[in-house]
Amino acid sequence: MDFNNTKIAFQDKNNTDLNRATLLFRTMEKPWMVKTGKIMLQVALKTRFPIGWAMKPTIYRHFVGGETLEKCQPVVDRLAKSNVKSILDYSVEGTSTEQGIENALQETLNSIENAGKNENIPFAVFKPTAMIDTAVLKKISFNQKTTDDEKLQYKAFADRIDRLSAAAAKNKVRLLIDAEDYWFQDAIDHVVHEMMEKYNKNEVVVFNTLQMYRTDRLDYLKGLIARGREKHFYAGVKFVRGAYMEKERARAKEEGYPSPINPDKATTDKMYDDALRVSMENIDVLHLFNGTHNEDSSILLTELMAELGIAKNDKRVYFSQLYGMSDHISYNLAEAGYNVAKYIPYGPVRHVAPYLIRRAEENTSVAGQTGRELSLILKEKQRRKEL
Repeated sequence: MDFNNTKIAFQDKNNTDLNRATLLFRTMEKPWMVKTGKIMLQVALKTRFPIGWAMKPTIYRHFVGGETLEKCQPVVDRLAKSNVKSILDYSVEGTSTEQGIENALQETLNSIENAGKNENIPFAVFKPTAMIDTAVLKKISFNQKTTDDEKLQYKAFADRIDRLSAAAAKNKVRLLIDAEDYWFQDAIDHVVHEMMEKYNKNEVVVFNTLQMYRTDRLDYLKGLIARGREKHFYAGVKFVRGAYMEKERARAKEEGYPSPINPDKATTDKMYDDALRVSMENIDVLHLFNGTHNEDSSILLTELMAELGIAKNDKRVYFSQLYGMSDHISYNLAEAGYNVAKYIPYGPVRHVAPYLIRRAEENTSVAGQTGRELSLILKEKQRRKEL
């Protein structure tokens, strides 16, 4: 695989799109500008100062599909022309109130139904922490004593996940369940296992997400595969490197338990790639979703597929990157015939703002991420200039 073909990478971007992206990534190259922008945005959100006029034509347009499922459709249609599928992710920060949980549940059901009507949206996705008070998840995960009310809340949580899984199965949509903080994950994993056993008997509906910067996830993967073989269900696994590293390390130190995070990036990279190898060795009982912006891991998976004689468009293997990032990976893979889907956040500007702050911070902090995006955009602009 060659990810340097910028003509393919930016085939659906006009010059205005490239100019906007250039300005955006130049801004994100400067940590002080991102930090200042974050403070200004937080003040604006607290004071309810209008922010749409500034964000909608810039960072929102680059990283977000639209305010509603319907308003994302033009983006879905545009990506489909390049053989890139879409996954619409409701990126509104949830609340633990009864109404907040109900809103998240209904929106996820809507997204599943919407995906079922559109061949270019093969997956639906949701954050499990939007479906319950996280204090309950923490107690369950750490085997702490729970009240009768908390037990009922956890059962209600499991019932909601069951309802979403049933809707996905009915609409023939695959369901990605996001990973969360270490504090909450064991309680989530328990419910997801039950859903896999129930809904992944003949095909894969339910996917769990493994953050491979965690020290235990490779062993977890091997255990899940063994459990699938024993209980005769397919494992659905989405791989990511991880999103909460600094917070997880600080929390472990504060609470006095061993850090669940790998000591360095090299260890995480090796564990991620080993997980891909283990998955492909067990592809008869596992479907995998490779959610990474890492070129080496993406190339490795294409090589593993070739070695095993697995077709590029085999439905058991998907590649995915976030909308607005790593188009050189997504579009070149799609052009080569692999299954590719962009993760596309959606929601009202004000409510999606926290997500956008995280994206800006991630692009600033991840070594080389912004520089890589910017260099590819500038390379394509130069190519067009020379035509």
